[in-house]
Amino acid sequence: MTESRPAGRPDEPDEAPTLRGRHPGDRRIRVRRPHAADFRYRAPGVLTARLAAIAPRGTAESALGFARHALFGRPLATEQEVDERLSKVKALAIFSSDNLSSVAYATEAIMFTLLAAGSAAIWLTMPISILIVAIFALIVVSYRQTIKAYPSGGGSYIVARENLGTLPSLLAAAALLTDYVLTVAVSVAAGVAAITSAVPGALADQRVLIAAVLIAAIMLVNLRGIRESGTIFALPTYVFLTTTLALIGIGVARSLLGDAPSVTGVSAADVPVESLGLLLLMRAFADGCSAITGVEAISNGVPAFQPTEWRNARVTLTVMGLLVAVMFIGISYLALVSGAQASAHETVMSELGRAIFGIGPVYYIFQLATTGILVLAANTSFADFPRLASFLARDGFMPSRFAYRGERLAFNAGIVA
Repeated sequence: MTESRPAGRPDEPDEAPTLRGRHPGDRRIRVRRPHAADFRYRAPGVLTARLAAIAPRGTAESALGFARHALFGRPLATEQEVDERLSKVKALAIFSSDNLSSVAYATEAIMFTLLAAGSAAIWLTMPISILIVAIFALIVVSYRQTIKAYPSGGGSYIVARENLGTLPSLLAAAALLTDYVLTVAVSVAAGVAAITSAVPGALADQRVLIAAVLIAAIMLVNLRGIRESGTIFALPTYVFLTTTLALIGIGVARSLLGDAPSVTGVSAADVPVESLGLLLLMRAFADGCSAITGVEAISNGVPAFQPTEWRNARVTLTVMGLLVAVMFIGISYLALVSGAQASAHETVMSELGRAIFGIGPVYYIFQLATTGILVLAANTSFADFPRLASFLARDGFMPSRFAYRGERLAFNAGIVA
């Protein structure tokens, strides 16, 4: 075989050695590329670009590159992906924030619905909460099995595609993508509500601006890579867990000792009056099921865990399930014994914090931690929406851009979208 090329082409030598193959008549020409140092073979037939291949050329590119690296961090090679994997501690902050944060408003959602039937119906908050936790336990057990069966990522889309076919899998994917977008909206709005509960009046007129700034900040942190976002977001998650468990522990202990905390100075919200019937109970149950949102995030993100991926993911899922169950039941119990109200001006979590911690530094830390975890619930969407979009792009159902990783090995297109 011979190769014809224009004489004197500047990027290839005029003289290229002709090599003979093993069989008679085999011929091949070895061509020396001018930028061969920018690439290397990672495996037979797999060519990988070195960092020099994307190095800026020229003053303008260098300036833009410096600004980009200052904002997002230095580029990472594909082989470094294993070093970017999440430990169980960081994964709990990244993938569980949506589920953990839901305990901050699930009890209030039940109480708000039951309030339509009068204050006498509020006692049903506890039975409904117990029923929701029982269903939540079944979901956790199911996803533990799914994680082991689909260690490369076992969300609803993957499982439905392999077991039910294309159309059911696309319906599941569409539902999940919509859910992730709404999770960002609801979580950030709830976080801003927690801020305005702690500082009423001063920030009320800036709620939309605060929400927009928070969403932009989460996007920028995620563009820096999943491990770095885990490091940044771990602190608010664990402060929330510590303060909430302390709230429940102190409140339950006081109740058992005959000194139950009491919420004062709060009036119930005005809601349309309804009779206590099956439909109202079903709606209260559905509202309370916000406590079990986000369970799937861990099963979708199994490849982001450190080896052994599926085992670490199952441990993280179990810990998350236990924490959510304890906090949800504890908050519902304290809301009943303390006389907390579903109010239009203050959240139930804020009422409990005032009654148990008092107005002081601990209360404000608790409110800031609640705000932090509610905002970070949006981060679960920023972790899972891009990953699900990459699966869909890989299978040809979304633009191919969503399948590519950026310089920090994050799915940039999905994060920005």
